[in-house]
Amino acid sequence: MKIEKFLLIIIFFILSLSCSKEEKKISTINEKNIELQILESYREGLKELDGGDALYAAKKFNEVEIMFPQSEWAPKSTLMAAYAYYSQQYYFDTIQELEIFIKKYPKHANLDYAHYLMGICYYEQIVDEKKDLNSIILAKKKFNYVLKNFPDTDYALDATFKLDLINNVLASKEMYLGRYYIQKKKWIPAINRFRKIIDDYETTVYSEEALHRLVEIYYILGLQMEAEKYAYLLGYNYQSSEWYKKTYSVFDKMYEKKLKRSKKNKKEGIIKKTFKSLFN
Repeated sequence: MKIEKFLLIIIFFILSLSCSKEEKKISTINEKNIELQILESYREGLKELDGGDALYAAKKFNEVEIMFPQSEWAPKSTLMAAYAYYSQQYYFDTIQELEIFIKKYPKHANLDYAHYLMGICYYEQIVDEKKDLNSIILAKKKFNYVLKNFPDTDYALDATFKLDLINNVLASKEMYLGRYYIQKKKWIPAINRFRKIIDDYETTVYSEEALHRLVEIYYILGLQMEAEKYAYLLGYNYQSSEWYKKTYSVFDKMYEKKLKRSKKNKKEGIIKKTFKSLFN
């Protein structure tokens, strides 16, 4: 009886070992199958993207993220889906994918790229700054975020360049409105527009004209000291500018005549000098 009981224990132990090995084997096979499925979907996505079918490529990348959210391929696939949409200018879908990536993987190594690509999506949707500022504002906000949080990256370098262009666009809008108010003789709104250029977009190509326009308006309003203040700023920073010459003419109405006379005398002086040298 004792022998039979002992044999039953041994048999149970052997069966347990056998089952354990079988379960481990099945688990290993399943893991390999999962990895193969991930790689297959990812590779298929790359193939379709290379072939120009961005929508199907994005679908395959999304399959990886949906079916295997805990895998290391999930964040890569989300980014690749975003890029697939971007490659065909599906900006709305791109931004959606990037928002998911940023929310789900806030510490991922490619977080800088995600923010930068979102900024590019907004930037490339800038069409007419006079009618729609939304894309410009969002692009500027996102590029500033890249500069602040990822300053030592190539993305920050390009973001700086893009911000310069954006500021020029925004300054051009203010200049357009300022000129309009001058035509309508609405001096205060015009002053506000030109001062905004000086305060917020001083490094743009519109700064010189903005200073000149302020001189003109303050001179018309009889505010001599204000006019002189902005004339001084223009002369100090842009003395060789054509706008400085125009500003000077506001205070000296004979400036242009004097300038022409000076050029004429200079030309005549050269001619006379050359003429005299022929007889020496």
